[in-house]
Amino acid sequence: MRKTTLVAASAAVLALTLTACSGNSGTAQPAAAGSQTQAEGGSGLASPFTDAIALASASKQGTEKSKSAKFTMEGSAAGQTLSASGAMAFDGANTKFSMSTTTAGETTEMRMVDKVMYIKLPADQQKQMGTDKAWAKISADGTDPISQAMGTAMSQSADQSDPSKILDQVSKAGRIISSDQTELNGEKVNHYKVELDVAKAIDQFTGQVPAAARDQINEKLKGKDLKIPAELWLDKDNLPVQVTMDQGPMMQALGAPAGDAKFTMKYSDWGTTVDVTAPPADQVVDFGELMKKAGR
Repeated sequence: MRKTTLVAASAAVLALTLTACSGNSGTAQPAAAGSQTQAEGGSGLASPFTDAIALASASKQGTEKSKSAKFTMEGSAAGQTLSASGAMAFDGANTKFSMSTTTAGETTEMRMVDKVMYIKLPADQQKQMGTDKAWAKISADGTDPISQAMGTAMSQSADQSDPSKILDQVSKAGRIISSDQTELNGEKVNHYKVELDVAKAIDQFTGQVPAAARDQINEKLKGKDLKIPAELWLDKDNLPVQVTMDQGPMMQALGAPAGDAKFTMKYSDWGTTVDVTAPPADQVVDFGELMKKAGR
């Protein structure tokens, strides 16, 4: 299998996990009265929140009600640029999505259903890997090295890909630096700049990493004053319209190239119907078995 296909799969899962920010502080409470007042001008857009907990609560209420959205993504990971588009239904462990990603000029189709990632194999890759199956699957409980490396991230992205959870992390490990009201794609939105303190929630930032590597990562990050900048644009219903995050400082501390791990997620059509099913069983091969067959 080409390296770029694996990069696309890894980067896509990473991006979904990063924008979710891997966290649920459990501290968010219903927004207090008066914490957000109605703005003038008839746009329906209320004044920005100043309290992170109230902000998290309001956005969670909106996303839990809508449950699904279309999205586009642009960013970089593992030294590669990445773009993607698709649709996702947010439902905890039952979260599912379908998307197409483009990395290094190559497009890869992916689906995630029941915590299993399915990656479509182009004809030349099928031939290279000695299979006539159109899809390879990577399960969270796979035993091959790549499945082990990606499995935990996939499982966590399924549980935590609701974009409002970045706000949960703000309430525990960060703060709202500034906020204003602006226009994005012709829509009035509340814009927030936030900063996340890695030291305050290091387990949340490394939770998607396999246990065998987690201690080493935690040791590299220990004692470092790392801040993760992020920005959020929320509509009048407190639904995310756009989320950006730069995990470059943390990734550089772990040895990644400068400028890596920056993502922009854009959301639209909240509440849209998302119908994602697994490919036909006779068209699926286990990725771990392919690796064994290839002697890897």
